[in-house]
Amino acid sequence: MPTRVRLPFDPIVRARDLWRARWGPRSAPVAMAAATSIMRVQQLLIADFDARVAPHGLTFARFEALVLLAFSREGRLPMSKVGERLMVHPTSATHIVQRLATQGLVERVPNPEDGRGTLACITGEGVEVMERAARDLAEAGFSLQALTPAELAQLFALLRKVRLGAGDFDAE
Repeated sequence: MPTRVRLPFDPIVRARDLWRARWGPRSAPVAMAAATSIMRVQQLLIADFDARVAPHGLTFARFEALVLLAFSREGRLPMSKVGERLMVHPTSATHIVQRLATQGLVERVPNPEDGRGTLACITGEGVEVMERAARDLAEAGFSLQALTPAELAQLFALLRKVRLGAGDFDAE
């Protein structure tokens, strides 16, 4: 999807080697390389995801919000839950939902259970757009087609372990 310059070497391997040479093997050069690789892969995935959902008038962040609302029991959630479940700052959640509302993909309505709160409700058009974008992402293998199904499962398990260790969620 997005075009980028292809380097003739792996800059993260080079950084790992330089890190080790400067600060020694006890300075966690492998951990630095792994963490930097995760950050780089995240950049690559977001760029690809944004490009794939752009024809639907979305960014990946807005797509995630639509999926979240579609997966909710009633197609609607309080704004506080939207930010919490997307794991973003409340201001970011508000901005995402406002953009979706402007596009007619979400409606913002008063929360009948909380006089001061607002509910984000996915519209029929929002569901249709979300479904089309989801198909495009799935057909692209979520840009992880270089990995086998077993490798994908292993990657998920390893990253889940990191998230759990960071307190991202409670263990079941």
